[in-house]
Parts: sequence; structure tokens; C-alpha cells
Amino acid sequence: MKRINNPFTVHNAEEYNCFGCSPNNELGLQLEFFDTGKELVTKWNPKNWLVGYNQILHGGIQATLMDEIAGWVVLTKCETAGVTTEMSIKYLKPVYITRGEIEVRSELKSFEDGKAIISCKLFDGEGECCATGEIKYFCYPEKIARRKLHYPGVEAFGVSVSE
Repeated sequence: MKRINNPFTVHNAEEYNCFGCSPNNELGLQLEFFDTGKELVTKWNPKNWLVGYNQILHGGIQATLMDEIAGWVVLTKCETAGVTTEMSIKYLKPVYITRGEIEVRSELKSFEDGKAIISCKLFDGEGECCATGEIKYFCYPEKIARRKLHYPGVEAFGVSVSE
């Protein structure tokens, strides 16, 4: 498993304050991502202030975790940037924050005509799959993504384009 570089900390540092992945957003999730070749993975320790009820991680935060990793699939596997157009989340079991580190896994299912479909699975600290998601992204042509969305190119993430 290879750690993915976060080039936004350098390339767009003044404007970069993403709730999902900025290491400098004190209220954010501060996610880091890893590439297994087939999937992207992130591990995250849940915060007490993000519960919905009775030590259960808020469903909106679960969806955010899946949406964020799906966005990084677009950046690294589709080699461009895009925007979420649709999300379908299935909450299977409660995610108790007292069970420790959460893991999210995401995989590109299809990418054609500028549309990506990404599947995600969220596991609690005991390794149980608690939520699944399918996220659809509209992906900009790379030239537009570089100009309008500050996409730095796949090389900046430190992943091989052949993976």
C-alpha cells in the first residue's frame, strides 16, 4: 500500500481548506489516502463532536468520508478532477465511535464519457462493514480541470499512471 501525496498543500495552499483532506483545517477530517493498486484506502479516528446519537457517528459524516475518498479516486485513477452528481448510501449498521479507527475503501467501477462510478465501503473499528456507497462523478477534461480546479496532474499525487 502506497501513501498518496497531497499536492494541494503546495499547489493551492492559500485557498486550500478542504473539510475532508486539508491537514490544516482544525475542524476538518484531515484524511490521508493510500493506494493498494486496486483501491484507495483511508483510516480515520472518529471525533466525539461528530456523533449523531448515543456514540454513533453521524450519517452525514459517514457520507462525507465516502464522498471525499471517491473524489480522490477521480483525482488519481481518472487523472482529472470532477464534482459529485449523485450519491447512494446504504447504512447497514451503527458506527460506534468507541470502537476505534474507521477504515474506508473505494474503487473505480467505471469511467466513460466523463462520468465515473465509484463504490465505497466503510468499516468500523472492529472491521465490520457498516455502510456502502455508490458515488457518481462528472469529470472535467484534464485541460479544464487544470485551469479551473487547480488540478496539478496525476504525477503530483505520486501514483503511477499505469496502476
